[in-house]
Amino acid sequence: MSQLSKQNFQDLSDFRFRLRAFQKHSEDICKSQGITGLQYLLLLHLKGFAHREWATISELSTRLQSRHHATVMLIDRCCELGLVKRCESLKDKRCIEIHLLAKGDALVEAIAWLHRPELNHLQQDFPVSP
Repeated sequence: MSQLSKQNFQDLSDFRFRLRAFQKHSEDICKSQGITGLQYLLLLHLKGFAHREWATISELSTRLQSRHHATVMLIDRCCELGLVKRCESLKDKRCIEIHLLAKGDALVEAIAWLHRPELNHLQQDFPVSP
């Protein structure tokens, strides 16, 4: 097993610090908007899901890195808040689709907008090629 250099540890520490600072800032934004960070992530994953406007519970569990039952509870809470709704799939009756409602869409847009300055800062530190 090769040893990591001091610089490797400094780089890992700096990355984790910046990641945690972004996460903390995000949690503060979400709290100021009346939802939790996890509720925002659920909305964000729905809004940003590739090629369609909804996702299944399993897909959301994967994106959230969460257990199925925890994702169901999170969806339940977001349904109660009027942010998302469950719909039976027209293609597969065994499948439940989770859709953003207008209130959830407006909220995820507003919170994402508030993340822009920190996101721009992160992109400068960690450039992504097009």
